[in-house]
Amino acid sequence: MSRGRVILSHGLESGPQATKVAAMAEVARALGWDEVRPDYRDLDASQDVRRIDDRVARMLAQVPADGSPFVLAGSSMGAFISGLGSLARAPRGLFLLAPPLRIPGYPRALDAAPVPTAIVHGWDDELIPAADVIAFAHARRAALHLVDDSHRLTAHVDTIARWFGDWLARL
Repeated sequence: MSRGRVILSHGLESGPQATKVAAMAEVARALGWDEVRPDYRDLDASQDVRRIDDRVARMLAQVPADGSPFVLAGSSMGAFISGLGSLARAPRGLFLLAPPLRIPGYPRALDAAPVPTAIVHGWDDELIPAADVIAFAHARRAALHLVDDSHRLTAHVDTIARWFGDWLARL
């Protein structure tokens, strides 16, 4: 029997088979969770920030209708929509990679439901200053892992997968 569903959202200029979400999906399956990775590439192609709401809706369409537990996780834009989506349908937890706090032209800032939250962010993220993410995590008392990496976190895929597994196992 499944422990619930993990909804993994990829970032812009990425896809459902992206390295980080694929590694996290493998860990989720090994721990007995179902996983789903919505494809947002058609929405992202327009580069229209108004499509962010469509991204959130597509993600929330994957929430189990039977009320079973679910987790939201994502990278970059996927982290942003996971946070926003958590306000509409509270997950058991949030796991956010390199979360943008604001998207230029989009009216809402990143916000999240008061659920167990873990964040992984690069000290050298060229898009989102680490200090801003530290303040966001502090305000929410979220677990925060800062790593010696850039926005893509490519040097830490295995570490992220391990942390994600540890976090899922504690939920």
